[in-house]
Amino acid sequence: MPRSRVDLNKINTIQLDSRKCKVAIKDFAKTAKKGASFNDFYDSLPDILASRNLKYLVEAIVSAYKKEKMVIFMMGAHVIKCGLSGLIIDLMKRGIVRAVALNGAGVIHDTEIALIGRTSEDVGEGIVDGTFGMAKETATFINEAINSGLGSGIGIGEAVGGAIVKAKLPNKEMSILANGYELNCPVTAHVAIGTDIIHQHPSANGEAIGEGSLLDFKNFIYSVSRLEDGVAINFGSAVLLPEVFLKALTVARNLGHKTKVFTTANFDMISQYRPYQNVLSRPTSGGGKSYNMTGHHEIMIPLLYRAIIERI
Repeated sequence: MPRSRVDLNKINTIQLDSRKCKVAIKDFAKTAKKGASFNDFYDSLPDILASRNLKYLVEAIVSAYKKEKMVIFMMGAHVIKCGLSGLIIDLMKRGIVRAVALNGAGVIHDTEIALIGRTSEDVGEGIVDGTFGMAKETATFINEAINSGLGSGIGIGEAVGGAIVKAKLPNKEMSILANGYELNCPVTAHVAIGTDIIHQHPSANGEAIGEGSLLDFKNFIYSVSRLEDGVAINFGSAVLLPEVFLKALTVARNLGHKTKVFTTANFDMISQYRPYQNVLSRPTSGGGKSYNMTGHHEIMIPLLYRAIIERI
């Protein structure tokens, strides 16, 4: 017996011109002339997918700036290791970025840049002979700053930033922490004990680290409580800062602050579960927009930075 088959002659067709299309020539990338400006390049980007999302994000940041709304940058240490501190600092100085959140590693790399202008040791080499993370000056300077903040009710970010400024470290102008201290722009540090090299030194004080990080959590909640119509971006923190952000947001809402409509974004080399849920999806489920930007920090952040500067 012959097999039963569908008769394609009976299908119903539609007119191509009446069909909804996601892409049109007007959205295509445009060619550029030699010597064209950055604005020409930016405008030439295709108005499609990630490129379109980047433009939407830039406009959200520019709008927040013009309306004097909150813009928060949450950053893993890789941003500093990629040589991008100067761009973040410039956005802070311009009043565009109004709060910065770092993890413990971010504090370490930022301080080492201020101390000697270099950072990021070879972990593979150091772990073999037990010298990984054993730089005396790094641990002593940061832990003493954190310890001094314990009795003064100062969080880790302010304590270390203030110490860098007061010690007049040779490269303090490239320190996010020091600039935050001088600009009165909150730079908070969120620490998991045991994750950072300074915790393996005798100068580490668990009480001071814990209290300092808790104070910074409260400081960060205040920034998040002002997020309505603003922007919060996570750069490269896979777990810690997305978790901190979600908890800060729920406290702000629990206390009655209006934090429903805002924009979030996540920048990283790969898309991961925790940032997707805790930065992009859950916080904006009741309103607002979110954008997931995949790429290398050393390319994506300068692109974002320049686009913001040119649009303001």
